[in-house]
Amino acid sequence: MSGAGAIRARWTVPDVGALFVVSGPSGSGKTTLLQAALHAVPGLEFSVSATTRPARAGERDGVDYHFVSREAFLALLADGALLEHAEVYGNFYGTPRRPVEAALAEGRSIVLDIDVQGAAQVRAAHPEAVSVFVLPPNLAAIESRLRARGLDDDGIVARRVREADEQLAEAGRYDYLVMNDDLESAHAQFEAVLVAELLRRSRRESWTVAARL
Repeated sequence: MSGAGAIRARWTVPDVGALFVVSGPSGSGKTTLLQAALHAVPGLEFSVSATTRPARAGERDGVDYHFVSREAFLALLADGALLEHAEVYGNFYGTPRRPVEAALAEGRSIVLDIDVQGAAQVRAAHPEAVSVFVLPPNLAAIESRLRARGLDDDGIVARRVREADEQLAEAGRYDYLVMNDDLESAHAQFEAVLVAELLRRSRRESWTVAARL
C-alpha cells in the first residue's frame, strides 16, 4: 500500500487541529486539488462559504456554498458572524465564523478556499493559520483553462485574467506555494504540505508520550 491509501490506513487525527487557508486565481486548479485532498488526507473538513452569487449548474446549497441574498449577507456581516469577507466579481463571499472556530476548539482541521482579501483577514484573526497559494505556470494557462470551461464570455475571461495577475502579486505573503503546471505533481505537493503540517510535533504530543510506554 502506498500514497493516499497508506496515509489513510495508518492515520490518527492530531491532538490539535490546523486551520488551512488556500488561495489561487480562477483557473489555477485549487478547487480540484482541494477536493482530492479532502479524500486523501483524513480528518480534514471543508468550510462552506456564504455567497450572494447565483448557484451554478450542479451546485448544492449548504454543500458547495450557502447561497444567500445580498441583504442576508450584509446582516451576517453587521452581526460579526463572518470570519472574513470579500467582494469578488461583483458578488460577496464570506466564511461563517461559528462553525470554523467551534471545529478548531475541538481539535478538528478546517480548510478555507478563499481569495487573497479574505486570506489576509483570516491571518490577522488567526496568525497560526497555514496559508497555501496555488500558482498557475503563467497567465496564458489561466486564460486557456477559463476558456476551456466554457462558462464565461470573452469580456469576463479577460477580466478574470487581469484579476488573476493582481492576486498573483500577493502570493509572496503565503507560507507555501504549490505550482500547478502538472496536475499529478500539484496533488503531491499540496497533500505533502497538509500532511507535514498535521505531523508537527506541537500537534502530536500524544505520540511522544505513547512511544515511551
